[in-house]
Amino acid sequence: MLTIKVLGSGCANCKRVEQMARKAVEQLGIEAEIIKVTDPSQYADYGVLSTPGLVINEKTVSSGRIPSFPELTSFITSAL
Repeated sequence: MLTIKVLGSGCANCKRVEQMARKAVEQLGIEAEIIKVTDPSQYADYGVLSTPGLVINEKTVSSGRIPSFPELTSFITSAL
């Protein structure tokens, strides 16, 4: 099972990335745990300087922007 972490304070962009991740997991028909990380002190652990950050299986795949849906889906399928 994948672990997907969305790093961010809960702003609109962070919520959007979380929603997209949930939709991608559903469309791919896979099991994944989606975790929201809102503690800024943990962002540095993943090398994220600006949010939203996206971490899949402890690997940072996106930071400081909203990836496109196809890009996000590609990140997830690559991690499988």
